[in-house]
Amino acid sequence: MPRDDLPDWLPAWCLDQLGGEPADVLFRVHRLSTVFGLRLAGGQEVVVKARAGDGRAASCVAAQGWLAERGFPCPRPLTPVVAVGSLAVHADELRSGGEVLPGDSPAVAACYAGVFARLMAGLADFDVAPPLPHPRWIRWDHADPGVWPSIGFLDERDQGAVPAYVVDTAARVRGRMLAARLPSVLGHADFEAQNLRWHGREVWAVHDWDSLAWQPEAALVGAASGTFANAGPPTLAPIDSSEAFLLSYEDARGRRFTAVELEVAWAASLWVAAHNARWEALHGAHPATGDALKAQVAERLRRANC
Repeated sequence: MPRDDLPDWLPAWCLDQLGGEPADVLFRVHRLSTVFGLRLAGGQEVVVKARAGDGRAASCVAAQGWLAERGFPCPRPLTPVVAVGSLAVHADELRSGGEVLPGDSPAVAACYAGVFARLMAGLADFDVAPPLPHPRWIRWDHADPGVWPSIGFLDERDQGAVPAYVVDTAARVRGRMLAARLPSVLGHADFEAQNLRWHGREVWAVHDWDSLAWQPEAALVGAASGTFANAGPPTLAPIDSSEAFLLSYEDARGRRFTAVELEVAWAASLWVAAHNARWEALHGAHPATGDALKAQVAERLRRANC
């Protein structure tokens, strides 16, 4: 994109926080955050992230920095989180390169699980205010009325479009996870193939640190076991691959989940799938997750004991 199309606040922000104005725009991506890849006047390449100032960003960036300082493969934050009007803004080093590791086989699942275990171990001793509210797709522990968390732009759509089995699945697994009353920890809640880059089978970069959550370890691991293979539109990994993810995670962490934790992990894999299936139905999209969920739901519910 042309430099002139940058937001008015961004050049002065870069000069103040990074010591140079943007000279070239390498890329711009807009999802929940707006992300600018920039080359500054002095030649430094950076990523500037701007998202709604909902109070989450400072904890997420602090955790990212903690891991980067200890050698975990993630971009190193270059600035603290700075308020710009209603936005929360910070800059990272540009950690480019690497490729998506494709596939949803048990062997690929084991690769992703090893990285997730390393990530969770790295955050275990880090003390930070929980990054609340949780991202919408993982927000099963909400205090809103009804099954789903209150999300205005979804709630205003015709809920009759959502298949009954999706709503029933969400209600059952949410009840199971809430009943477990497991302690919460800090972890990555959007652990998908699209957010990682690899050199062969060696992980090079883990991105999307805006998506941290404060939930039971088993729930975070279970969610990742269902989503790890998402490199585009989301779906649900095969059951044997989710099982391989859980086993490989336990091996890497050096302990086995309890029976209750395993049930919560399987339940969490279904919650994210139900959220994504609801999204598909409300937007009239191809039901990639909905079809996978329908095919797997009985066995996953059995394993979740709900």
